[in-house]
Amino acid sequence: MAVQLYDDYFKEGRKVVTVKDVEAEKFIAAFAQHLKRQGRFEIPKWADVVKTGKAKELPPSDPDWLYVRTSSIVRKIYIRSGTGVGQFRKVYGTQQRRGAMTNKFAKGSGKIIRYILQQLEEMGLVEQAEEGGRTITKEGQRELDTVAVQAGTEEEEDAAKPQDRKA
Repeated sequence: MAVQLYDDYFKEGRKVVTVKDVEAEKFIAAFAQHLKRQGRFEIPKWADVVKTGKAKELPPSDPDWLYVRTSSIVRKIYIRSGTGVGQFRKVYGTQQRRGAMTNKFAKGSGKIIRYILQQLEEMGLVEQAEEGGRTITKEGQRELDTVAVQAGTEEEEDAAKPQDRKA
């Protein structure tokens, strides 16, 4: 509860202008919906059967998981440009359970990350950086910021509504 009061204190009077001004969960959900509505992002045939890493046993249960992963990757590139496939494999990696042996870290799938980055490049949101990795284009920054402003206004409207309390 104290954290919420602290956050609310510093959010007073702030205007949402960029992706960094919106909470990650809210932006990722909003941009995933934006990608889905737009229809420019192609979902491959293998998306419903592929695992997200060698440490996983099953594919994701959410049918829109690729949109969510894409919006997460775009947000990470926006915040820290120059991030490449290898760094994203570490970010999306997880502990591999090996039965009676100790768990070890296993990287995430590189194919999925490469596919997402290639799709983002075709859409014009991301470009390859000279020093390696990917960076956001001007058009990409503009599109991400507009979605962030929309997500921020939805967030403010949700905060303004009185919450129903059960006794």
